[in-house]
Amino acid sequence: MVYIDANMVRAGVVNHPSMWLFCGYNEIQHPRKRNVLIDYELLVGLFGNGSYDQLRSSHKDWVKEYLGNGAKERQDQWTSSIAVGSKSFGQTIKERFGFKAIGRDIQGGDGAYQLRESAALYGAHFKAEKRVIGPENTYFWDL
Repeated sequence: MVYIDANMVRAGVVNHPSMWLFCGYNEIQHPRKRNVLIDYELLVGLFGNGSYDQLRSSHKDWVKEYLGNGAKERQDQWTSSIAVGSKSFGQTIKERFGFKAIGRDIQGGDGAYQLRESAALYGAHFKAEKRVIGPENTYFWDL
């Protein structure tokens, strides 16, 4: 959740998630009265917080810790995976995807699993001379 809140920080658009109006950080820190996007009761239950105020305080601390530890670079497990969590969670999501999960596997171990496509090199099926655009692949118009 914090990783997603920090998307615009990683992109260099803002210095703190609070500066980006359209993010989960502001939705949690300043909950809406109308057009609510987050099920706050469910979120409190998922994180095991006793109250919404405790969740809001914890969330603020998590973001502060994330921004303070210098680990703001892109993390592949979050950006290239369909699901991240326990192995059983990944299997459940894969089953729900049905035929859309063909070619996607559960990868990882030690409690950190990801449902994702296997890594394949782009251009693996093409000859080497076709991979890079260069002068040999250029046609100059004689105008």
